[in-house]
Amino acid sequence: MQYFDKLAVIETRFEDLTRQMADPELIGDNDNYRKTTRAQSELQEIVEKFREWKKVNDDLEGARQMLAEPDAEIQEMARDDIQVLEPALESLEDELKVLLMPRDPNDEKNVIIEVRKGTGGDEASLFAGELFRMYLRFAESRRWKVDIMNTSESEVGGMNEVVATFSGPKVYSFLKYESGVHRVQRVPSTETQGRIHTSTVTVAVMPEADEIDVKIDPKDVRVDTFCSSGPGGQSVNTTYSAIRLTHLPTGLVVSCQDEKSQIKNRAKAEKVLRARLYEIELERQRAEQSADRKVQIGSGDRSEKIRTYNFKENRVTDHRIGLTLYQLVAVLEGGLDPVIDAVTAYFQAEKMKQEATATR
Repeated sequence: MQYFDKLAVIETRFEDLTRQMADPELIGDNDNYRKTTRAQSELQEIVEKFREWKKVNDDLEGARQMLAEPDAEIQEMARDDIQVLEPALESLEDELKVLLMPRDPNDEKNVIIEVRKGTGGDEASLFAGELFRMYLRFAESRRWKVDIMNTSESEVGGMNEVVATFSGPKVYSFLKYESGVHRVQRVPSTETQGRIHTSTVTVAVMPEADEIDVKIDPKDVRVDTFCSSGPGGQSVNTTYSAIRLTHLPTGLVVSCQDEKSQIKNRAKAEKVLRARLYEIELERQRAEQSADRKVQIGSGDRSEKIRTYNFKENRVTDHRIGLTLYQLVAVLEGGLDPVIDAVTAYFQAEKMKQEATATR
């Protein structure tokens, strides 16, 4: 295989990191231990796939050698094995090519999702609630943990805004292409003439950043406390437990009021602020990288219309890749896999084209 030497080096590195993780001195150093475990985790999938490839390759070589046996029955068994093993080996090689591509260092991270109503008034807030529920269902199917950070409900029972952390294996790799404008087309329950209305919801998916990724100077943050409120501004909590953080250098404002404890609200608000600052830095890096490219893919631009949900036609269309599925109900119930798999495969293929062009 063309990439055998490179994969062997990766496997050796994985084994070295695994040994380091058992070192008591490293275990006592929280920051370095976290970096080491993250590095080892990032290599685990490709190493496991490489080891699977080696086993199938050895089995295939053995089957080919069996063709030289004088026994006709053994030869027939060998031919049957070869028919199965050759396509299996090709499939593994294709998977390894994808895994060898430069990886997004954030793929293993948890994410902070922000869902906000866009244009469309009450209908937009109702769909924002449905869209967030879709992500909750998808998270449940993957056994991810969801922690609501902040919510703002509308008077009609929808969501003006909801911010939450999704935690689990490779959450960002699954959800990173969900950022953008989601459009809904349907007849609102209040519409008496049966006219279809179009509303929008914006989704932001940000990799969770820890203190290693982003350092925040306390002097750069103004902290305000206030009483939490419910739909329409009604008072919910008479104590000043809600927190508003303003990052003075950037003007970013983060509020959190879902917890009764001011300390917990502040911790959650700081987590969201850290993620937003990290996202700003990522956008700056992407802009610099794209300046040298003819095509920028997977930008995750929040102003970009990425998907339409048409209720009358039971249709979901992803505009970036031209994908249309007549499975609206299933998708809104959390059946996002067909959409996410297709979008991810598309962007991976585009990256492979770019890599091939860059190496010419």
